[in-house]
Amino acid sequence: QVQLTESGGGLEQAGGSLRLSCAASGRPFSRYTMAWFRQAPGKEREFVAVISWSGGTPSYADSVKGRFTISRESAKNTVYLQMNSLKPEDTAVYYCAARGGTYATVREATYDYWGQGTQVTVSS
Repeated sequence: QVQLTESGGGLEQAGGSLRLSCAASGRPFSRYTMAWFRQAPGKEREFVAVISWSGGTPSYADSVKGRFTISRESAKNTVYLQMNSLKPEDTAVYYCAARGGTYATVREATYDYWGQGTQVTVSS
């Protein structure tokens, strides 16, 4: 079992930055592929970014590519999402997710563990 706890959300102006953190506890963090998803009001949850346990090249949704950066710090059992050049359309609840193995998939259904989510609101 893995428990995930997100933090770092809040209200930010367009063009600003926020850094989300996801702290993991339970089974060895280093063996899990970690991802961020988000869900905007009235929309389905969508993939944002993923990084494999081996620390390979991360993948991003086209909508955030060049603005967001996912990283992990195994010593702290934490994965981060640095969000720069924020836009109002980035407003959503952001979820951290984990799955065993090295396959850095964008498919939501393949993730076994989820955090409770953290709200990000970007004002224009």
